[in-house]
Amino acid sequence: MFSHVMIGTNDLEKAKSFYDALLGTLGVPPGRVDRHRVFYRTKTGVFSVSLPIDGKPATHANGGTIGFAASSPEQADAFHAAGIANGGKTCEDPPGVREGPAGKLYLAYLRDLDGNKICAMHRIG
Repeated sequence: MFSHVMIGTNDLEKAKSFYDALLGTLGVPPGRVDRHRVFYRTKTGVFSVSLPIDGKPATHANGGTIGFAASSPEQADAFHAAGIANGGKTCEDPPGVREGPAGKLYLAYLRDLDGNKICAMHRIG
């Protein structure tokens, strides 16, 4: 359904460092800078961080979350730990199993350096 997801940042260099470390735990190669954006490309899609084109400050979405697929609970934990170690802040409940209509999920939520809510998710068998 999606070709890419792009979020805003107020500091491209810091965002690149943060997401290089964070997404590296999921096996994603370091991002490539293209002028005012950083692109992370995989065979399943593209994630990008961008300075706002209109020159106004980047803001985070209230109620929005960007989810990244993790292959295991341990990979989700590594994602979370890398985020905290690189200046992110934990949010929601601590990483762990949640049960709901979609079944059992292992979720690890963070806020990035610009306040965007991100999550590593592993679907449990």
